[in-house]
Amino acid sequence: MNKKAAKEYWRQNIKYLVVLLTIWFTVSFGFGILLIDELNQFKIGGFKLGFWFAQQGSIYVFVILILTYIVLMNKLDKKYNIK
Repeated sequence: MNKKAAKEYWRQNIKYLVVLLTIWFTVSFGFGILLIDELNQFKIGGFKLGFWFAQQGSIYVFVILILTYIVLMNKLDKKYNIK
């Protein structure tokens, strides 16, 4: 891989990380702490939604984001022919 391709590869990788970590921060901190009172007006599985996000939802989202990162990086590796 030439220097320009390597730079583009890492630029795209960092872009993925920033987007995914922003989503995770929004769900864990935003939904679990900042917006808890607004979300607690709704229920999911018998629990207030804000509580659910703080205890379960952010973990589920984190696992989904990890799987998403794996898929995105596999595609990026194929694009730049990295094995």
